[in-house]
Amino acid sequence: MRLPIYQVDAFTDRVFAGNPAAVCPLEAWLADATMQAIAAENNLAETAFFVREGSNYALRWFTPTVEVDLCGHATLASGHVVFSFLEPARQTVSFRTLKAGTLRVSRQADLLVMDFPARPASPVAMPAGLAAALGGSPREVLGARDLLVIYGSAAEVAALKPDLTALEKVDCWAAIATAPGEDGVDFVSRFFAPRQGVPEDPVTGSSHCTLVPYWAKRLGKARLEARQLSRRGGALTCALEGERVTIAGRAVLYLEGQISV
Repeated sequence: MRLPIYQVDAFTDRVFAGNPAAVCPLEAWLADATMQAIAAENNLAETAFFVREGSNYALRWFTPTVEVDLCGHATLASGHVVFSFLEPARQTVSFRTLKAGTLRVSRQADLLVMDFPARPASPVAMPAGLAAALGGSPREVLGARDLLVIYGSAAEVAALKPDLTALEKVDCWAAIATAPGEDGVDFVSRFFAPRQGVPEDPVTGSSHCTLVPYWAKRLGKARLEARQLSRRGGALTCALEGERVTIAGRAVLYLEGQISV
């Protein structure tokens, strides 16, 4: 069987930056084990698969080791594939997901804007081993799906050199390190999920479902400019809209081809 595949760099306007995602449009779902094997073979943080349902699509995402409940950059990449290659006349596309509800991606000028659920975090106790594994001097920890670990400055977040082997043993799905931004950036972050097969994610849309409610409340503003301080780096324009967040960015095609399975 030959299947189309696209590799898209998300949350960037140039290749070799942002977060690469593989996107495989399907005529019908493959076996879960086959999709997981394709994601492992791609060896990217996420591979997205979608199937048409009426006028829109159903969407699933896999890391190299597990299926995930929500992924931002691969949803942005999927929207880019729909708008650029499959249905260029469309301005909005909806993706039904298994656990995150319906997600929408819209074109607004040169941005792709995603409508996602907010996932506010609540104060939790510092899990054993977390501070030592991440490094630095975290000031506060909150919990949602991911742990939100608050630091004092962007420089401290940028300088973190976490012990990923130790972090994999900490009782958390993933850890988001975050701090106030500077020079027009409201906040910065980094995202680590070694237990899910993603040691450090270059740019993470889903983490901003938790970051945006926190920073909107702390800074007293609904619209926020964010940067993820991974080696590749990425830029996100976000807004809190009640129980939803919008997460906007750009995307560029790196690769188009076929896979044989």
